Formats: sequence, C-alpha cells, structure tokens
Amino acid sequence: MKKVSKIILLLFIALGLMVSCKGSEESKSTSGPALSNNIFKVDMPKRFEGLYDTKVNDVAVNFYDKECISQGHPGWVFGIYVYQNPSDWAGGPIEKIGELQLNDGRLYDVVIVYPTESQFGFDREMPNLYENLYNARYDIAGRVLGLSGEKVVVGAGTKGEKLYKDVLNKHLIAIKENWDASKLEEENMSTMYEMLADTTEGKLNAAAFAYEDINLDGIDELLIGEIGDGAWEGVIYDIYTMVDRKPAHVVSGWDRNRYFALEGGLIKNEYSGGANESGTNIYALLTNSTELFPQLAYKYDGYENEQKPWFVSYNQVGDDWKYENVEESVYNELDNRFSKVLKPNYTALSKLK
Repeated sequence: MKKVSKIILLLFIALGLMVSCKGSEESKSTSGPALSNNIFKVDMPKRFEGLYDTKVNDVAVNFYDKECISQGHPGWVFGIYVYQNPSDWAGGPIEKIGELQLNDGRLYDVVIVYPTESQFGFDREMPNLYENLYNARYDIAGRVLGLSGEKVVVGAGTKGEKLYKDVLNKHLIAIKENWDASKLEEENMSTMYEMLADTTEGKLNAAAFAYEDINLDGIDELLIGEIGDGAWEGVIYDIYTMVDRKPAHVVSGWDRNRYFALEGGLIKNEYSGGANESGTNIYALLTNSTELFPQLAYKYDGYENEQKPWFVSYNQVGDDWKYENVEESVYNELDNRFSKVLKPNYTALSKLK
C-alpha cells in the first residue's frame, strides 16, 4: 500500500486524515456483492468473482477481501467514490482518477479512497487476495459506468498538459513582453523571470515548467522554475494547483526565498535573511486549496544566538513560527531528512513557442 504510506508519512502535524466524505453512511452487504448505487455502477473483472464483498452508499462502492473478513479483520481494500464538488472529497488518503459526465450534464470526480490503517492485521504480510484487489484498483475504477452506460474518462481533470495551458501562455507573454518586477508581482508571478537572462530568448530557455502531483491527490500541479544545477537544481518560482477544477496560484519564490518539491509529497521553502541567517520551512499542500499547511521549520540564526544558532519550530501561529533552541545534531538531522529534493522533469518555455 505504497500510496497510503506516502500520504500518512508526510504528516508531522495532524491533517485529519480519517475519511469524512459526505454520504458515507454505508448500507449492509447483500448476499452477493452490490456493484451499483443511484449514480454509477462498476463492471467488476470476472477473475475476482466470489472473492470479494462490497458495501454501497449513495456515492460509493467499497471493496472488501472476503478472506480477511472471515479471519476477523475489517478487510476494506479501497472504495470508489463520485462527487460533483471537489471540496466534498478533498483531504485525506484520496486519489482522483478521472471524471464521469452523465447524459443529463452532471459532472462527477471519480476518486479512490484508501484505508488509513491496516485492514488485515498489523502482524502479518499483506494477503495475496487483498494485494491483488489493491493492485487492480485502477483497472476497477476505470470500469465505472453511469447507469445509462456513460463511461468514466480516466485521467480527465488530472493531467497538467490539459489543465494549465492558459497559465503557461500567460508566462510566455510575460517574458516576451519583458514584464518588470512590479507587473509580475501585480499578476501574482515570481519576479525572477525578469532576471533569468539578458535576452528574451535566454529567459525562455532558462524558465521551465513541469507537472507533478505534489500532494498525492491524483491531480497534477504546475511547477514553473529554472533549469539549473547545484543548489538551484529543481528550484520552483511559481506553483499552481487546481481548486474547484480551475487553476489557482499557490505561491511565488525568488532567489533568496526558493521553493522545492520533496520526495513523498511535501514542499520545502528555503530562505536567507543575511550572512548569518538561513532557514527552511516544510509545508504540505492541501487538496483543492492553495493553502500550504505548516509541518515544521528549522533555521540557523547567528543574529538570535551567536553561540547556539540552531533553532526548530513545530508550531506556526499566524505567519510566525515559534522556535526553540536545539543542539546542532538535531538541526543537522532535520536538514538531512529533508534534503531529497524532487528533480522536476523541466521543459523550457521556449519549447512552447
């Protein structure tokens, strides 16, 4: 259950991962698996016949391993849910896999909902049937049909190349027209695009974009940064995400206030406050939101304490982190832990011309 583990491990401050989706009151299992509700049905692969059970509610079909249940375990493998409003499912161990549009015009996000704890016992390996059901989740979710035969469009509403065309075009215009820092700030864009190179062609070759699902909800974010190396490799100057199925700006960075994506679903913000002060803030990007949820922060601040300049905070109040002095070993351990920066597969903006 690699996907679930990633989501759980990214939390250092509780995000409330227990599923609280609307319409989650489950009906009792029938004598045979029920594979439809009032919105959709699932064409289950025949290889699982007789090996699974389901619980169905107004928006979901949940799948269970019969063998696990017979051994006294919950046995819930995953659920397929549909929602008209992204805000109804946002948050928790949930992954969008596509969209279902009914003949009457209603549009639904199709999502997979995962357990937050072991469903087959903590002291045993994942059972074969359970694992087989889990590994087939995308295939099963891709078989969702509306009650009149409408098919789920796998990948709809999740792929960056389909979602952020207008945003990228705006960045192209900004560089081609040589927007200055004031204009860039006014348009919620990083001022770095003004400084990347001396010529427009140079700027278009230096500025780059990539699509990454940073918050592990199945929907790509758009990262716009710089093709660099060393300390600048993977740097991000602007992050965009999807809110209510529309692109939304999350944050901008610059040379002394840089952003990076981390392996495992977190965002790292590095800043410098002078020769004797530098720090790192770690955030999680919430689903269907531009909010960066604070996880922890650490800094080297010789201005604050020249003899013991290492500080850590696990609590942010407003915009201020509440720091405590720590030993250098604690600081170094955190710095090492969050050193694995994701290297986006950047494409230069010049390729879009």
